[in-house]
Amino acid sequence: MKVTGYRVLHTFREWGRPIGDVNGHIASGITEEAIVLVDTDAGITGVGTGHVGDLARLFPAIDGEDPRAVTALYDRMLARVFKAGHAGATFGSIGAFDMALWDIKAKAAGEPLWRLLGGRDRFVTGYASGLDIALSDDELAVFYAQMADLGFSSGKLKGGRDLDVDRRRLHILRDAMGRNSRRPGVMFDANESWSVKQAVRYVSELERDLDLTWVEEPLRRWDAEGHARLTRSIRAAVATGENLTGLEQFRPLLDAGGVDVVQVGCTWGVTHFLRVAMLAHGRDLPISPVGVTANQAVAHAAASVPNHLTAEVQDLGSPFGVSIDQEFADGGIILGDTPGHGVSVDEALIAGSDHRGASWLVGAGPHVRPSRAGLRLVPEGDRHDRPEGTQSRD
Repeated sequence: MKVTGYRVLHTFREWGRPIGDVNGHIASGITEEAIVLVDTDAGITGVGTGHVGDLARLFPAIDGEDPRAVTALYDRMLARVFKAGHAGATFGSIGAFDMALWDIKAKAAGEPLWRLLGGRDRFVTGYASGLDIALSDDELAVFYAQMADLGFSSGKLKGGRDLDVDRRRLHILRDAMGRNSRRPGVMFDANESWSVKQAVRYVSELERDLDLTWVEEPLRRWDAEGHARLTRSIRAAVATGENLTGLEQFRPLLDAGGVDVVQVGCTWGVTHFLRVAMLAHGRDLPISPVGVTANQAVAHAAASVPNHLTAEVQDLGSPFGVSIDQEFADGGIILGDTPGHGVSVDEALIAGSDHRGASWLVGAGPHVRPSRAGLRLVPEGDRHDRPEGTQSRD
């Protein structure tokens, strides 16, 4: 079997609510989804999702190769961009091809990916995550009540600017999840918006009346020493890693003792997840994938590793023209038996859509870092923040 080519499709996801974090939000609740289809001479097509900007530069590494040699091809892609580097969107394109190659390998074997990777149980424990910074308190309660109906007993809130607001909303989340547990898991995500001392002050205040399970991305992703100082200063675990690209970026964080829950961004692919999971397992640390909603292949990988803790479930639907063989129940994901990672694509339906103007990269969205992030004297500094290009005297 040989790889013969690839195609890219663009579709969209309707979340049904505004989504975002402390850095910004997308009011429309509509985002783009890129799909990579890798073709073979055996008539098997693999499906990948994620970043597609560097596919053309990477494709020579897998062109004409046997797609079943997935991990070797992963390293060939890394070697292909040896001088320029593989971080950022390039790593995302490697991840998209990687997902598609694993899909082909499992389809050729006639097995679901979770089984091919050695998983014993198709159930993947998860937690609810609303990307909920722009939801009203009532909307927040409704979202987490719906997730509680599906058995979820833990959830994650976005925040980091207003201590009193965040405390009130964390109680709303805890009350909803409390239907399924006497001690529900309550996580808090600041999306790299604090300095070390800001984080210590903020979390210490929240911990006066809340038992936080973890605090996620409290500091800039590369700040190994800062994360180590923080985890020694608060009760909650420190979770981070979703934006790190490659094992070499995890080593300083692990060596400094700066992470308690090792996270992996699902858009980076299956092979990256597996390697980071083993790196964490060697330190007796749990692994938690972020964003499996949009990158289903990693949920299959999570079922195969010994240290998987819980996976982020953000949405119960799927992108337009895409169907996924899975269910949500009992507080997690139940993976199906379809060979591959269970993602099917209706190319004709997607080709006839208008994408609804979907985009992640809007100025007011979560992928654009505000100019004053990490530069507030007090948490309630958001009233002084201005969009780029406006004047402020603070």
